Amino acid sequence: MAHTLDPTKALHTWSVFRTMGRFVAPGSAPSGVLTENTSGGGLDLLELPGQLAEHGFASAQLCHFYLPRTESAYLAEVRDAFDTAGVDLECFLVDDGDVLHPDNGEQQQRWLSGWIDVAEQLGAPRVRVPAGDQAPSDETIALSARRLRALAAEHQGIRVITENWKSLLIDADVTQRLFEQLEGEVGLLIDTGNWTGEDKYDQIAAVAGRAECSQVKARESAPGVLDAVDLTRALTVLRDVGYAGRISYVYAGTDDDEWGRLDEMHAIARTVTG
Repeated sequence: MAHTLDPTKALHTWSVFRTMGRFVAPGSAPSGVLTENTSGGGLDLLELPGQLAEHGFASAQLCHFYLPRTESAYLAEVRDAFDTAGVDLECFLVDDGDVLHPDNGEQQQRWLSGWIDVAEQLGAPRVRVPAGDQAPSDETIALSARRLRALAAEHQGIRVITENWKSLLIDADVTQRLFEQLEGEVGLLIDTGNWTGEDKYDQIAAVAGRAECSQVKARESAPGVLDAVDLTRALTVLRDVGYAGRISYVYAGTDDDEWGRLDEMHAIARTVTG
């Protein structure tokens, strides 16, 4: 029997990084992967849910670094903005932190725990944290499992999930080994753009069936031109393995017209999702 993908129009808010003025809040990117930027000029976070709704999005995954403040009163405003706009906050994304750091792993675990507190106050049902940014080995996989399970145990009011991402989860085999040790206490977000080898579709297919959320990236076949073949194939893999979560679009291309490219992604996706 053919499986049907969730038709909800959803996105990962990295897709509107330029629209948000490339804002990265102070203290939100300790690894230096993102450069802190508060110069302004972009869309205010409290206005983002309304813009999402105006562009037809009913669901969003929110990047942690867009939050200029984390006091409870402000988080209540953000939560109310999503509620008022009728946009579901599917997942709060903590885009930094390394629980496997050889010197600061425990400190990074505590830092991530603080952001999970933020996710809970926002009312998000899920929070995605990185599994680790060190090379896979029996030791690093086991340590990641212990620390992720500890975070989940500490925050039982929210579903903690991780992603096939960064230096630890480099392929399906490592991902499966980690999830065997997580024993269902932590979930998976599958990102179709994080693995890039020739067998990437097979790699995605091997683990996507267990995923609860997705991020479906649009690659470019030329500057400003979406690779419709790659996007269609990635979506088809998710459909064929029985993935049951939402399809959250990720536009990370070169065109400043992020909304336009997201609409183009949606049109391509509709050929698969129906």
